[in-house]
Amino acid sequence: MVSDPQGLPGWLSRLYPFSPRQFLTPRGARMSYLDEGPRGDEAVLMLHGNPTWSFHFRDLVRELSPHMRCVAPDHVGMGLSAKPGHYDYTLASRISDVAALVEGLGLRRVHLVVHDWGGAIGFGLATRQPERIGRMVILNTAAFPSEWIPARIAVCRLPLLGEFIVRGLNGFAEPATWMAMASRRLTWDERRGYLFPYDSWANRIAVHRFIRDIPLEAEHPSRQTLEEISAGLPRLAAHRKLILWGARDFCFDERILSRWRGIYPDARVDRIETAGHYVLEDAGPPARESIRAFLGSP
Repeated sequence: MVSDPQGLPGWLSRLYPFSPRQFLTPRGARMSYLDEGPRGDEAVLMLHGNPTWSFHFRDLVRELSPHMRCVAPDHVGMGLSAKPGHYDYTLASRISDVAALVEGLGLRRVHLVVHDWGGAIGFGLATRQPERIGRMVILNTAAFPSEWIPARIAVCRLPLLGEFIVRGLNGFAEPATWMAMASRRLTWDERRGYLFPYDSWANRIAVHRFIRDIPLEAEHPSRQTLEEISAGLPRLAAHRKLILWGARDFCFDERILSRWRGIYPDARVDRIETAGHYVLEDAGPPARESIRAFLGSP
């Protein structure tokens, strides 16, 4: 690992005032990640989903890092990480990449903040290494199989047409900048920040591959991985959890929240009626304060 500040445009640096570092994954791809705050073997590990990147956690990192080490990777193909044309863009690979990063940084204990695909990835790590996990913050995500997805996402999984929509028209990352919001609009620069890494057909490869990796079918290559994660969730029953949920999410809706309640009945649930899928953006300071208090309380 070496420090390798990115040459980001000024407007983005103002929103994302960090110097990303680089990690080489076991499969040889360059992974960009943030590592902010005091050094030690304990950190808050923030895992994003699709089509976001560590930019999604920028304000949370700024608020937590004066007191806690914050690590926020960009999954391979996403954000400022490399976007190889040939890579094993599967759930199992994602988990292995994050596990290798945690090991490479020498982190003895990690507190998780997971959103969207970050839930399956983070719980994939946690169910395999529960002794390494501290507190857990669950943000509009799932870590268990589901047979339902919104039609607008299902279309993006279709052969040929789906790839043209996602990679050719940017018809997934761009609509997410308004469809994932409910109580406010992203500013122009916030919107540009989310879209910055995904400016071409080549750079949208992982956005499409994440969609293709949704394991709806029993024979899907990632289905067994997700089922193993789901079966392992009870191993984390004793860990303290905060479920911070945007109630106006078109994808991770009340059905998903109800399943989390059933799996972890002792978890604290903050259901934010006015927030959408990008709950950290929609709920803003109150959401970040809830996370800070939860992670920082005795």
